[in-house]
Formats: sequence, C-alpha cells, structure tokens
Amino acid sequence: MSNKIERTSQEKRTAFVVVFTFVMMLAEVVVGLLSHSMALFADGVHMGSHVLVIGLNWAAYVLVRHLESKGTRLYDSDKILNLSAFTSGIFLILMAIFIIVEAVERLSSHVGILNYEFALGTAIVGLIANTISASVLHGHDGTTDYNSRAAYLHVLSDALTEIGAIIGLLCAMFWNITWIDSLVAVVSAIVVLRWAKRLLWDTGRALTKC
Repeated sequence: MSNKIERTSQEKRTAFVVVFTFVMMLAEVVVGLLSHSMALFADGVHMGSHVLVIGLNWAAYVLVRHLESKGTRLYDSDKILNLSAFTSGIFLILMAIFIIVEAVERLSSHVGILNYEFALGTAIVGLIANTISASVLHGHDGTTDYNSRAAYLHVLSDALTEIGAIIGLLCAMFWNITWIDSLVAVVSAIVVLRWAKRLLWDTGRALTKC
C-alpha cells in the first residue's frame, strides 16, 4: 500500500517557475519577432527551453515523490535528480549554441530593430520576471541539490541574456549601434556555456560515483 508523500518546497517552487516562465516566453518571442530584436528573440527562445528543461526538473521531483510513496528501494533518488540536472546542462549548451548561430546570421543580414520602446519594455518585464523566478528557486536555503541548482542556473542565464537585450536595445535606440544587440547575445551565450560546463562536470562526477 502506498503512502502519500507531501511535495517538497523545491518541487513547489519549480512548479511555480515553470508556469510563470511559460507566460513570459510567449510574450518575448512574439515581441522579439515583431520588433526584430535578436537579443530579445534569443532570450524568448532561451526562455522557451527553460519551460521544457525546468519542466524536466519538476518531473524529476514528481517521479522521486511517486517512487517514495510506493515504498520501493529499487532506485536512488539522488541519481534521478542528478541525471535530470545533467540533462539540463546539455540543453543549456544546445540553446547557447543556437543563440550564437542566430546572432551571427542576424548580424550579417543587417536587419534593423523596430519599435524600440515596445521591445525594451518587454525586456525589462522579462528581467523582473526572471529575478522573481530566481528568487523563488533559490529560497532561504539556496539550491539544495543539483536538480534545483540546474533549474536556478537556467533562470539565471535567462536573466543574463535579458540584461544583454536591454543593453543592445539602448545602444541601438540612442546611438544607432545595432550590431551590439547581436554581440551581447553572443557574449551572454558564452557565459551560459561556462555555467553549463561546470554543471555537467559536477553532475557527471556525482553520477559516476559508486
């Protein structure tokens, strides 16, 4: 007979961020396309990956709770959470590479940005949203496992690209330096690659421990 296991605080926080991020993703992708802001569109796509990847982190918590309610010992909850975090690291790398490719293509096409105020307003709202999500995921006790750390890094990386989008939009709006929009997207992606590398290294070591 199974026993009902209450949801942990990390599971509740992760579930909230998945829903919250999905709403912001839709707004940024649409505005990024309409305004021709590469950094904003890249951030929207990046945020879309978070919906899937943080959703995976959420699913890992749900799976562990379900297995614990069954009372079986044929699994290792830490391994499940670490595997989820490792997969998140892979997705971080893939999305960072995608952003770099798209930014380079947009830079070579010399497409101008439209409706700066609309794009900038959306980017600022997105940054606020990511700050809220990061605060929710971190909580008072910080990230308690690699799975929650992976979700936290995804949101933090999104906040970074958001800041880059704001910088790019301001430079284009006031000084007509449109190439900075793509440049900051590339720089943000490189930073995300470094974070992903560290996450993969830590979770890989944890998974290979006997």
